[in-house]
Amino acid sequence: MTAALSVQGLQVAIVTGATSTNVLRGVNIALQPGEVRGLVGESGAGKSMLGRAVLGLLPANATITAGTILFEGRDLVAMPEPERRRLLGRRIALIPQDPMTSLNPVKCVGAQIAIVLRHHLALSRREALQRAAELLAEVAIREPRRVLDLYPHEISGGMRQRVLIAMAFACDPSLVIADEPTTALDVTVQRQVLQLVERLRQRHGATILFVTHDLGVVAKLCRTMTVLHAGRVLEEGETANVLAKPRHPYTRALLAATPRADRPAEALRPVPAALIDGLWAEAYRLDRLSAMATS
Repeated sequence: MTAALSVQGLQVAIVTGATSTNVLRGVNIALQPGEVRGLVGESGAGKSMLGRAVLGLLPANATITAGTILFEGRDLVAMPEPERRRLLGRRIALIPQDPMTSLNPVKCVGAQIAIVLRHHLALSRREALQRAAELLAEVAIREPRRVLDLYPHEISGGMRQRVLIAMAFACDPSLVIADEPTTALDVTVQRQVLQLVERLRQRHGATILFVTHDLGVVAKLCRTMTVLHAGRVLEEGETANVLAKPRHPYTRALLAATPRADRPAEALRPVPAALIDGLWAEAYRLDRLSAMATS
């Protein structure tokens, strides 16, 4: 079976003046069709950068220096930019982290969903607005036709996130990058959003790369998970197995630092500084070896 997404040896560097710093260091990750993969790690681990590399939305000063990104067997890295851009929103979609800054504040909700449909599916304005109302109903927004005429600031944060989810699934994509879409939500709304994402995944048969720092979210939603630190994959496997018997010291440290509802009196233990220092030293050593090999 061809992988829905296969990232091999991916290396991304950020250039600042004369300095080049690796932020992804030879990442390998493969998702099968219909899989929900959790991508976890602390802030700065490279999770969102990996998602941006897949989407082709890297910052202007970031560049892919090695590796391939195969989407349904086609290399996105080697693909001409116009062809790659046609995939975005149509076959590859994004659920961004912050719904307030991701939506245009001066355009109503309906217009923002309709533009996606008109661009990718060539619908008329009337057809696009009709489909937009159906999509809002699909993500459990009440009175969808009324909401079409509202602006982002006139709806709640949970509703804004549902609008973004509706936009992501609007064109029936096969791959969805969810970049911490529940971070800004309270726990009740977070649960509803996770259930919604899973329901839509089943309905559309989509593959999802779910970027998060919340191991609880991964346990609820993701069948498999990958642990990232300093742009390197440290551990991966079935979520239940990784959480029950983590092999890498960093994974064990993340679990020890996570609050447990079933152990309310248990003291939380920060990730040891010595462990982090050792991981960064190893990453820099690999950078030097890579530089020597290419010089």
